[in-house]
Amino acid sequence: SRHVDLQAKLVDFGGFEMPLQYKGIRSEHTAVREKAGMFDVSHMGEFFLSGPDALANVQRLTVNDASRLEPGHAQYTAMCLETGGIVDDLIVYALAPDRYLLVVNAANIPKDREWVERHLEGDVRFEDRSDGMSLIALQGPLAPGLLAPLTDVSLDGMASYTFKTGTVCGIPDVIVSATGYTGEKGFELYIDHAQGDPGAVWDALLA
Repeated sequence: SRHVDLQAKLVDFGGFEMPLQYKGIRSEHTAVREKAGMFDVSHMGEFFLSGPDALANVQRLTVNDASRLEPGHAQYTAMCLETGGIVDDLIVYALAPDRYLLVVNAANIPKDREWVERHLEGDVRFEDRSDGMSLIALQGPLAPGLLAPLTDVSLDGMASYTFKTGTVCGIPDVIVSATGYTGEKGFELYIDHAQGDPGAVWDALLA
């Protein structure tokens, strides 16, 4: 509803109504490069793996070395077929030594879920929480200064592909991740609907 109110151009993307642009690509690109821009990327999928064999399963499912990840670090990787073809590209977040978050692409959520579940082994629990989470990206040089007053997470010195968990706009347990695809400084905010209204975060950042 917020995108409709802002007169966004909405397009179908993986079954979602996705806001493609508002005033125009050139001005929005410039805003992210020079100031800041905000993206609703809630269409992304969130898979959680937990249990004693969580890491072993991430290692088998993805092509990068997830054993190198300490809690609070993330890694860009891919899931591949036995023949080498790509199932999907994704980001792995090490939440704890026995708990991982896999963020997959929207159009591939059903296919990826089936692939992951089919290849799980051992003592591991799988949760697809894609429908219960929202993801807001704040990107651009001004992003840290805009987010800092709204969170108890210390943003100073957060290295690329690291993350912290804290309160944002009064909502607890938000994952604040120094990731994104713009090439600028910025953050991605993973908000669990059970903890609070992601629309409140959107409104506060927009204000």
